[in-house]
Amino acid sequence: MNKITEHFDIKSKIYTIRNKQVMLDRNLALLYNVENRALKQAVKRNIEKFPDDFMFILTENEVDLMVSQNVIPSRQHLGGSLPYAFTEQGVSMLSSVLKSKIATQISISIFRAFIQMRKFISQNETIFKRIETLEQSQLITNTNIDKIFKALESKDHIQQQGIFFNGQIFDAHKFVSDLIRKAQKEIVLIDNYIDDSTLTLFQKNQDVNVIIYTHSISKTLKLDLEKYNQQYKKIEIKLNKNFHDRFLIIDDKEIYLIGASLKDLGKKVFGFSLLKDIDVNFYKDLTA
Repeated sequence: MNKITEHFDIKSKIYTIRNKQVMLDRNLALLYNVENRALKQAVKRNIEKFPDDFMFILTENEVDLMVSQNVIPSRQHLGGSLPYAFTEQGVSMLSSVLKSKIATQISISIFRAFIQMRKFISQNETIFKRIETLEQSQLITNTNIDKIFKALESKDHIQQQGIFFNGQIFDAHKFVSDLIRKAQKEIVLIDNYIDDSTLTLFQKNQDVNVIIYTHSISKTLKLDLEKYNQQYKKIEIKLNKNFHDRFLIIDDKEIYLIGASLKDLGKKVFGFSLLKDIDVNFYKDLTA
């Protein structure tokens, strides 16, 4: 099985567009371990095998909508071309066109994800219809919609361990942002290499106390911190030279070991793991 697949949340890459569940070409290319350009060329050579109910090209307006909903980071992320969207049948046909063992294996994983998504939608159909009605009537704001979706999400939705590969900057950034949003009282970050981009991450949750331990505080960092604290909830940075690795501690309940500094998320391959058998207070004696 493709190593990427082991840590790639396929379900989160299935979108509803034109009332159809689809996956975009760039995500399929990553799963199939081929260049997106090669995937598109294979489709063009066999275009007669991909009718509209198998595959369609997104419009400019659909791309703008996906960017506004943070599904796609930016238009530049697409390389200047409009994405191809594949339905479940289209994914099956794509597997036969690519003609590789890995394509068959990946397709099986994708089909299972489609099945799980259909089950999820079926189980929550009433809620989705209610949301649609409220949106059409303009009776609720985007904030309320976000609250409904958060209520649907499982607390275990955030991955407990995995690997992010080169270039997965957005995915890695979203993972850490989700951890930060999850906190209710306090976040402790142990990271020897921080800068203003690290501080920016904590704008995601202004309701908790944040303490950062690092091995040095430069004049630039001190100035950035002062400016940040003037506008946002105060962050406290303390000196400590007892640590080598990076740790993110949520509400004194969960400890995540993170293989990269938060300012370098997605720039190189790194792993992360929730430490389940470690005393969550281990760091306190070392920071006293």
